[in-house]
Amino acid sequence: MTHKQRLEKSMEKKAEYYVTKIVKGIAIGVLIIGLFFLANYVLMRLWNWLMPDLFGLSTIDYWQALGILVLAKIIFGFGGGDSSKSSSKKDRKSNFKKKEKCSSFRRDFSEWKLYDEFWESEGEKAFQAYVEKRNEDNGEKEES
Repeated sequence: MTHKQRLEKSMEKKAEYYVTKIVKGIAIGVLIIGLFFLANYVLMRLWNWLMPDLFGLSTIDYWQALGILVLAKIIFGFGGGDSSKSSSKKDRKSNFKKKEKCSSFRRDFSEWKLYDEFWESEGEKAFQAYVEKRNEDNGEKEES
């Protein structure tokens, strides 16, 4: 295979890639527009089915339903709220990781190496004294 043939094959693959990408983009655009018009139609049909019977409102046509849909989207948002929530979660996580935010909760773990020594010398005695004190307190409460 010569250099010219490889170059032609490479150009064909690139052209095919871009053409399929454009066709997919147009198809997705048409699908989104079609779904929007379908949602508007469903809104109109639901309104005309429910609202006159339930609330005594008049029926609406397709374009009035479109107006209601746009108004609802303006009032209640377009569904893009997730990105702001996730960024605020990231901010909270980064703030939590800062040392000055949690300095009162941080402990010096170098003291833990003394724990075993303390427990062997004083811990068991202190625990037994605590248990006896609790038993005495519970006994007094039960009697009164």
